[in-house]
Amino acid sequence: MSLETYGRVVRSTGSWYEVETTDGAILACRIGGKFRLEDKRITNPVAVGDEVRVQLEADDTQGLIKEILPRRNYIIRQSPKGRVEMHLMASNIDQGVVIATIVQPNLKQGFIDRFLLMLEPYEVPGIVVFNKSDLYVEGDRNIYEFLREIYTSIGYQVILTSAINGEGLEELKEALKDKTSLVGGQSGVGKSSLVNSIQPKLELRTQDLSDYSGKGQHTTTFAEMHRLDFGGAIIDTPGIKLLSFNHLEPQIVAHNFREFFALSEYCRFGGNCLHRNEPGCAVKKALDAGQVSPLRYENYLAILQEVEDQNYWERNREF
Repeated sequence: MSLETYGRVVRSTGSWYEVETTDGAILACRIGGKFRLEDKRITNPVAVGDEVRVQLEADDTQGLIKEILPRRNYIIRQSPKGRVEMHLMASNIDQGVVIATIVQPNLKQGFIDRFLLMLEPYEVPGIVVFNKSDLYVEGDRNIYEFLREIYTSIGYQVILTSAINGEGLEELKEALKDKTSLVGGQSGVGKSSLVNSIQPKLELRTQDLSDYSGKGQHTTTFAEMHRLDFGGAIIDTPGIKLLSFNHLEPQIVAHNFREFFALSEYCRFGGNCLHRNEPGCAVKKALDAGQVSPLRYENYLAILQEVEDQNYWERNREF
């Protein structure tokens, strides 16, 4: 009779999953059944961070995942492979950390807002890390201070870091301590170098920017959990080119830009306001008064239009 054990998924390689059992052993596991996520079409039914029940095979080094225990949260995004499929990024996390930089590569502030939007529906706190501070000249520092004010004013922690001169590393370690953190960013922002600086023994593979494009090369292929010596764990994700949200309705997007949601009770149409051209919109009034970030608002409008366009395409596509 096969024995069973329990553990947590610490690495995904597509068809195989590594599970760390309660006694510290690592099992290579396949899926022993069909798993669904509500009514969503997902590319990977098991996520790093999942707590699972495993049926051991004969040699006790491999097993079958027979059950996924109830998740306290999960993070999904639109699959880069198709419009109608979702990709499970991680589950059972305490916070999400988005790594960005002002230079090398140039800042893509819209990506920060998209990453935070990915966290908000699941009430997962977010931290914004601006990396490579050793490269910042005075103008870059001014941009950083400007953005720091935007995000701290709406309740996000912001940390300035450098893997080269050590700036902000202790603050980052304190933020990660004793928590399970999903860490993501676009390629080239120095995520792997930063993680190696706070946990050197991991030796995550790093890659220089392309001389031709100035963009980073993907160095992480699959999501993987790494334990931290000072307490906690990070879930390292592949470099992300784009985050899209075909699984969200426009109203959900509006509700998950947190400063807009806080103002929506003062809108004439309340929670039904999309904050575009509606009369009596408190968000538009705050925007005109300089109380809402125009950058955040422009990114919100872009995501809203994208979601509506994709929903239209989905409703009208030919089968």
